[in-house]
Amino acid sequence: MVAKIRKIEATPSFTAQKKIRVAAYARVSTGSDEQLLSLETQKEHYDSFIKSHPEWEYAGLYYDEGISGTKVEKRDGLVMLLKDCEEGKIDRVITKSISRFSRNTTNTLEMVRNLSKLGIYIFFEKENIDTEHMSSELMLSILSSIAESESRSISENNKWSIKHRYEEGTYIIGYPPYGYDNVDGKMVIVPEEAAVVKEIFSWALSGKGSHIIANTLNERGIASKRGAKWHASTVQGILKNEKYTGDVIFQKTFTDERFNRHTNYGEKNMYLCKEHHEAIVTHEIFDKVAEAMNRRGQEKGQGEDTGKYQNRYAFSGRIICGECGSTFKRRNHYKPSGNYIAWSCNGHLKDKDSCRMLYVNDNDIKLALVRMLNKLQVGQRQVIKAFIIGLRGQNDKERLHRINELEEKLDANQEQQQVLVKLMSSGYIEPDIYHSEKNDLLQEAELLYTEKQKLSRNISGDLNHLQEAEKLMRFLSRKGSLQEYTDELFLEFVDTITVQDRHTFTFNLKCGLKLTERLVVA
Repeated sequence: MVAKIRKIEATPSFTAQKKIRVAAYARVSTGSDEQLLSLETQKEHYDSFIKSHPEWEYAGLYYDEGISGTKVEKRDGLVMLLKDCEEGKIDRVITKSISRFSRNTTNTLEMVRNLSKLGIYIFFEKENIDTEHMSSELMLSILSSIAESESRSISENNKWSIKHRYEEGTYIIGYPPYGYDNVDGKMVIVPEEAAVVKEIFSWALSGKGSHIIANTLNERGIASKRGAKWHASTVQGILKNEKYTGDVIFQKTFTDERFNRHTNYGEKNMYLCKEHHEAIVTHEIFDKVAEAMNRRGQEKGQGEDTGKYQNRYAFSGRIICGECGSTFKRRNHYKPSGNYIAWSCNGHLKDKDSCRMLYVNDNDIKLALVRMLNKLQVGQRQVIKAFIIGLRGQNDKERLHRINELEEKLDANQEQQQVLVKLMSSGYIEPDIYHSEKNDLLQEAELLYTEKQKLSRNISGDLNHLQEAEKLMRFLSRKGSLQEYTDELFLEFVDTITVQDRHTFTFNLKCGLKLTERLVVA
């Protein structure tokens, strides 16, 4: 029997072509709040940019904190990006500009060559250069050389411009301290914040430590300059800031030839500008507070560094009385039935009639925390996951896009200022024209910066809480319940504890949640 063979025609393959994995590289500011916001806006920018190319997929954002672009060895994010490229995890790289990638010509060319050998190409947005389509390295070499020389030229021009404004007393403080705002290039008092500053100085004069002051402000729901919680370091920064006397000392820090930032201990000239703006406290009060802080530090044998003294225990300065708002003090209780550690309200210790809060057992607080976290682990989907979804919903794309637009306009404004400085320092324009144009640019920059700050403040708090909530979610997702308390666990997730009564504690978590746990008394 002869087999019958029928040809089956091949059909076109509809298998989706493998997408190109595209990673982005950025340098972001060092401040925690600013860094979170910068990362969020750049993620949104690159996510949108990559999605506009159907053949691409987002492979992540690699970044370094605001360090010099001339030092590759100190840029862990860039090193990790190159490592992942070598391991075949990335097919293409995008970065904002050559100067953001590297300001060193040799390093730029070496990285481009090494990646090209791996079949990985870089797209520089600002210069519109794609290394995949370069017939030679000449253009990249020229542009990277310009970036390298401009990093020094810009630095020198900035130094000249800033020094000139220091000497003339016309330097504009772009981000004034708490209590002040920048209006048309001048520091003006914000009345409600100034009242808080005066209270801080008054409390310091009365003998209250920086931790107690910070906790009091947090309990009263007063937001700091960036909308975050108050800390001892924030309070100390206010108490040591001469700007509250109306004076300003310019050039407290400086940048060296290698772009390293240093505290100025006399290596460079400093400029004292008296009566630069309206004072919030007198010189007499400012000096008395400085003397009191030094004296308390010396009494504790720690100079000005009182943080070590006040943070000997994890709970120190973090247990708050729900009745009077005072912090709790650690004490050893000696009983016939056995010795134990307790925490007592400072307000109750000073005046039992003004606060009736009784002491709480150290072990009870620890047991309550463990129980609270174990309950949270069981109900994490209903509580933490829903909380995270809510926070993510608040960081809408429109605001992030607007921040990106403002940053681009600020960059363009900065470039215009650099051109203006070059023209002035080279003698091509008259001083009066320079100052007129410079003031216009500064006012424009201030308006852009103010709008950006308002948007940033609206979402930076949510971003901080989101980061903390996601960290807590990862911890709770582990297998098995929590067996025992550790100081590391408390410091990782809890900001403060409010004692409602001897057996009821509200844990104010760093993610923004407030959860109350009551121990059942046998």
